[in-house]
Amino acid sequence: LLELKHRANNSSLPDVEIVDLREEMLSGNKSMISKKLYNEIEKNIQNKKQTILFLNRRGYSTFIMCRDCGYTVKCKNCNISLTYHSYEKKLKCHYCGYEEKLVTVCPECHSDKIRYFGTGTQKLEAEINKMFPNARTIRMDVDTVNRKNSHEEILNKFKNDSIDILIGTQMVVKGHHFPNVTLVGVLAADLSLYVSDYHAAERTFQLLTQAAGRAGRGEKPGEVIIQTYNPEHYSVICAKNQDYNQFYEEEIFYRQAMRYPPVWHMLVVLCASKEEAEAYACAKELADTMEKVQADKKLQMIGPADAAVAKVNDIYKKVLYFKHPDYGVLIQIKDKVEQLMEEKQGVRNVSVQFDFDPVNGF
Repeated sequence: LLELKHRANNSSLPDVEIVDLREEMLSGNKSMISKKLYNEIEKNIQNKKQTILFLNRRGYSTFIMCRDCGYTVKCKNCNISLTYHSYEKKLKCHYCGYEEKLVTVCPECHSDKIRYFGTGTQKLEAEINKMFPNARTIRMDVDTVNRKNSHEEILNKFKNDSIDILIGTQMVVKGHHFPNVTLVGVLAADLSLYVSDYHAAERTFQLLTQAAGRAGRGEKPGEVIIQTYNPEHYSVICAKNQDYNQFYEEEIFYRQAMRYPPVWHMLVVLCASKEEAEAYACAKELADTMEKVQADKKLQMIGPADAAVAKVNDIYKKVLYFKHPDYGVLIQIKDKVEQLMEEKQGVRNVSVQFDFDPVNGF
């Protein structure tokens, strides 16, 4: 448990309010901006105060689907849907960089009922410009900081050029000091919760507390509005209350129950190949062998399974997970796997990688 007990300049913590997006939908508000956040942005603009809007997903729409047959446009190299970027009018893969033109007719059923779903920072920027046409806005994400020094240029512009609203991904909430920012809006606090990673709640808590930390850093008091479909989740509630201890108690209970780090240790073994069958066969053989040679009853093995993204840049990924309270046992397993790979013939097309107590996963 690591705590940050004092803010910059010893300023007071901002007021944090959680907005339940389910209630917004029931009231007929289908926009990305809740009524509460809209009113506070409008008030901030009138008072010549600055606002940061945080949405941890770039692009315009997160996937494109045919309404008639359900076909989803995916990257030809990766097992992931392409994201629509409106300014370039292109579909892009955020893993390998593959791009293609907009799809207007479904390649499967030839229907023209192609629809765009999900949202990203480009779409948020377009909506804010419609809602507040007189406000000066600027966007900061990977797509706008791809030139040398563009990162600093955007931040300096926001700080010095009377920009009203800064829109961006997680790069706008980490460590910046803007004394005139009195309002921070978190557009979709759930995004980081629904990923296949045991760090999901921890990352959500970190991002929300970091986002909240951008508001009210000067003499003016700050306000934070967290929009979420899951207002009861402990990571959201603890972030609202800046309650590190309560979050730790909730999260460490979950880690203990599931035997995840830091309670137990974990070793991830990744088998990667251009041929899916070869990657799976290698992982399966390693799993079968380890089951025979490991007599330790505490050892838990899961897999073979697909990696979180099963195919990236035409490389198929299969994973094995080993969990044990003793780090030394996992080192022995790694050594055994390396020995097996040296002895085994015909697996030159498969690469094996290891990660202990993974932070990002494969």
